[in-house]
Amino acid sequence: MSTDHTVTARYDTVFHHNYAVEQPELRRLYEQAKRDQWNVSRDIEWSRSVDLDAPVVADELIDIYGTPYWDRLGPRERAELNRRFAAWRLSVLLYGEHGAMLVCSQLVETVSGTDAKFFQATQVVDEARHTEVIDRYLRDKLGGLTYPMPQNERDLFDTILGDSRWYVKTIALQLVAETFAVALFRMLAETSKDELLREICRNILRDESRHMGFGMLSLPATIAQLGDAERREVEEFTCWSLSKVLTGLFPTEVYRDMGFSPTEIGEIQHLRRARAVDGESSFFRQTFKKDLHGTLVQNLARIGVLTERVRPKLESLGIRVPAHIG
Repeated sequence: MSTDHTVTARYDTVFHHNYAVEQPELRRLYEQAKRDQWNVSRDIEWSRSVDLDAPVVADELIDIYGTPYWDRLGPRERAELNRRFAAWRLSVLLYGEHGAMLVCSQLVETVSGTDAKFFQATQVVDEARHTEVIDRYLRDKLGGLTYPMPQNERDLFDTILGDSRWYVKTIALQLVAETFAVALFRMLAETSKDELLREICRNILRDESRHMGFGMLSLPATIAQLGDAERREVEEFTCWSLSKVLTGLFPTEVYRDMGFSPTEIGEIQHLRRARAVDGESSFFRQTFKKDLHGTLVQNLARIGVLTERVRPKLESLGIRVPAHIG
């Protein structure tokens, strides 16, 4: 099976010849990025061992926790399921960080202004570091176990990479994909049972707030200048991106590897959806959802994309939009 794929992309490269500071807030982000660089080989305590007979992440994050499916598993099977679930979740994040590195390498070329280009160059390095650290943890600590890139995630990044417009790339990456990743890294940093994984997630979070900051600083003026037809297109793409991030990510391969039948996996998916609708998810999942949805709504409003056309589409994805925001 091929381990890579090619995305066709065409866009204009902006060669900006003015190197003076034009956007001071973006230049400050660039300075912060230079100050806060960390080294995966030097700054992570890789000598820590990971006990694979104990949970890697909180058991409560696994869909079948607290169900008869969970009860029928012995301690060793539960530990193995936890390891595989952790590997699946981290694989999703690995592909996301790799995709972000590729998108940001395009943004270095397509954004205007030296300040924006300087900052995007630092984000390429950040995303490379995140890809490196997650891959090393999977290889060295979880036995090299990885899972394939989910189709929804591939659809999202292939589309972002193939679009020529920097602001479309920025919305889908910095506001949608990054917001999801930040909420997930924060949850893992707070709840993971493995201290090394918590340390890795805390280090990644040091970089992520800067990345969303780029979108907050660069997008509002551009969005405000769009004509109605192009604004509608951006709104549709934003909602489509959200649907790819918020739906379709389910660890089918994990349950299959653990010996669950297709019928049982279908029942687990149904159980997961029912719990989400009834609000019976674990405290960890509820906190993650509140953090993710709140940040998404606030950021979309700040850049000017949270319009009356977008509100019902967000609601259909389970994202509640307070009446006073927009």
